[in-house]
Amino acid sequence: MTRPLLALTLGDVAGISGEITAKALLLHPDTRALARMLVIGDVDAVRAGARHSGLDEQAVVPVEDARQCGDDPDRIYVLQTGPSLAHVPLGAIHPDAGDGAVRFVRQACTLAKEGLADGIVTAPLNKAAMHAAGHRWPGHTELLAHEFGVERYSLVLSAGDLYLFHATTHVSLRQAIDDLTRERVAEVIRLAAGFARAVGDPDATIAVAGLNPHAGEERLFGDEDADRIRPAVEECVAGGIDAVGPLPADALIPAAMRRGAYRFVVACYHDQGHVPFKAVYGDDGVNITVGLPTVRVSVDHGTAFDIAGRGIAREESLVLAIERAAALAPRWDDVWHALSRGAG
Repeated sequence: MTRPLLALTLGDVAGISGEITAKALLLHPDTRALARMLVIGDVDAVRAGARHSGLDEQAVVPVEDARQCGDDPDRIYVLQTGPSLAHVPLGAIHPDAGDGAVRFVRQACTLAKEGLADGIVTAPLNKAAMHAAGHRWPGHTELLAHEFGVERYSLVLSAGDLYLFHATTHVSLRQAIDDLTRERVAEVIRLAAGFARAVGDPDATIAVAGLNPHAGEERLFGDEDADRIRPAVEECVAGGIDAVGPLPADALIPAAMRRGAYRFVVACYHDQGHVPFKAVYGDDGVNITVGLPTVRVSVDHGTAFDIAGRGIAREESLVLAIERAAALAPRWDDVWHALSRGAG
């Protein structure tokens, strides 16, 4: 099978993205063997990241077209997207960095839509910098969904065989409760079921967390679980999906993460999924966007402005993201078709 070409977007150049990109691509030959890598970003930022990491900045090779991407594991091929960002200071919010991060993602999406990239891997961006540049997206996930023109999607945290879907993500807790409609819960359950089929687990149970403590405790702690989540689960079960819930989150999530009781879990809001996931898996997790026509996998951490330029950033999550994207890319057409059928 032809090795996929993955477009790696550099993210916010004021953070650790240049450093972790240089380390991931120059220090992990086994990972490089899985895919051809093309960085979409800024040559100067990648060279600076290599220099801060004690690596050879001359290994960074600029290309003018994705078709010029080479396959030398001792080289980092960078498609310069826009003007140099060498003037951006490390460790601080800068609108030019935010604008660049959005530009890199849009270029990667264009390459994917043109068939020149088989998947997208994203280094972290900074939402405040992105907003300072006038781009009002809540995060990577929503920007990618817009660029691909999709409305049904979910942020999915993954480590090993676990896939943790999110019904809502980058919104306030108050808005998350409002956005957690019966229709949205059913939509994410169907996305999870379609993804499970596509990755070879058609009989998987989709476990859905409750919103309130004890999943509402028969309306003692709120009506949302009874009025929205339970009907969504019942609707999906009637449609042939093996789904259970709402289950108390404090029981469900430890059962999934610590005991492997469930592979596919739906969390109601950002912190319900992210906090326990990061506590358990740390840098051993990645972020997958399910619902796009192209595989996208991201690191599961931020820009780490506080350590930018110090050469101590860990690249493990980016390495895992590359490995997961390389594994999923060749079969993503099957995933996309399963999602298209299952999320309607």
